[in-house]
Amino acid sequence: MRAWLVRVAAGLALLVLAGCATGPSLENQGEVTASPGDSRHLTIGSAGFTESDLLAQMYALLLEQAGYSTKIISVTNREIYEPALENGQIDVVPEYAATFADWLNAKANGPDAPTVGSPDLATTMAALRGLATPRGLTVLDPGRAVDQNAFAVTGAYAKEHGLKTLSDLGAAKLPVRLAAGDECVQRPYCAPGLRETYGIDITGVDPKGVGTTPAKQAVQSGQDQMVLTTSTDGTLDEFGLVLLADDKNLQNADYIVPVVNHSRAGSEGVTKALDRLNTVLTTADLAAMNEQVDSWRRLPEDVARSYLQEKKLIPAG
Repeated sequence: MRAWLVRVAAGLALLVLAGCATGPSLENQGEVTASPGDSRHLTIGSAGFTESDLLAQMYALLLEQAGYSTKIISVTNREIYEPALENGQIDVVPEYAATFADWLNAKANGPDAPTVGSPDLATTMAALRGLATPRGLTVLDPGRAVDQNAFAVTGAYAKEHGLKTLSDLGAAKLPVRLAAGDECVQRPYCAPGLRETYGIDITGVDPKGVGTTPAKQAVQSGQDQMVLTTSTDGTLDEFGLVLLADDKNLQNADYIVPVVNHSRAGSEGVTKALDRLNTVLTTADLAAMNEQVDSWRRLPEDVARSYLQEKKLIPAG
């Protein structure tokens, strides 16, 4: 059964999800000990941006290949789709390990709780699973693909100063104006971390957003020297930009992980179907697919299908 996509505006999502509840929330009910469920009809959630749409489409295609029927629903607000995942209105979502761990931790322990996501993947996964399991959620294994904050400069700038890593930039003692979101001034992964971890001379933050076109144009023109973007940004080539490696692991381990509702989709069949993606998907692959959607205007479903066919995870035709 061909996966289909339902676009839901944030204001309507509450009504849609409230109207199709299949069970009570498992929040605060302690560790889940019930046998994993194996519903043959699964709803996959997407957070509504390109990469999440691509991952949701790949999940749907792999599950269909394994004999499940699927539909995809797009709900852009984690405050809506995470409770829906808990109570079985949504069965599967693609998530980011460190970010989701910190989100669940704040939900459980308050917004001022210390973060539990870290640059170490094993530590992050242990914290994430410890927070997810009592809510009736199962976090499947991560693969190689990671979408974390990343920093880019122009290729010409990198060549001129011999830069391949953020450590190289710190050692060069160059003044750097950074194009980023305004929160970068205070966030430890951004300006403070660049100064403390790498010794980079951040002279100011130009509040043009994370990976936006104006931010990249500011670096391209020389107005700024570096831009905060993500490791799967598929449009860097258009602006002549290259990523500098985070060689001291300033950023947290935001590896892509499927999260499933244990009572509906915690079965071995679902796990095996989705684990197949881990054997092939890399950060570079995901960036290339993002580019096809964002720059070439291809549909996420078509890009996802072509990729899985190329990797021989689903049959061609």
